Amino acid sequence: MRKAIIDYKKVTPEILHLLQDRYPGGYRDRDIILFDDHHNNTIEAVEVRTNDTIYLVKVSSKLHYTMTNVDKTTGDIEEITPSENIVNDLSEE
Repeated sequence: MRKAIIDYKKVTPEILHLLQDRYPGGYRDRDIILFDDHHNNTIEAVEVRTNDTIYLVKVSSKLHYTMTNVDKTTGDIEEITPSENIVNDLSEE
């Protein structure tokens, strides 16, 4: 079985859907795997598996945001930045 560590920027729609299926309510602290890379930097990642590959997806606020803003039916990612959300929320009051 192949193993791969991937950054948020390289997450494909397929992997994103697998992450959503595995962590439907979002990932929690207990889901995060900690390890050191070859530069002795601590990496935090969550695991998702396909038939032939184990992916460790690096955890970031952008990963969480993308997981919560992707349309499961089309795979389209809503293109709204967090600052736009704040402006939109304030204008609706």
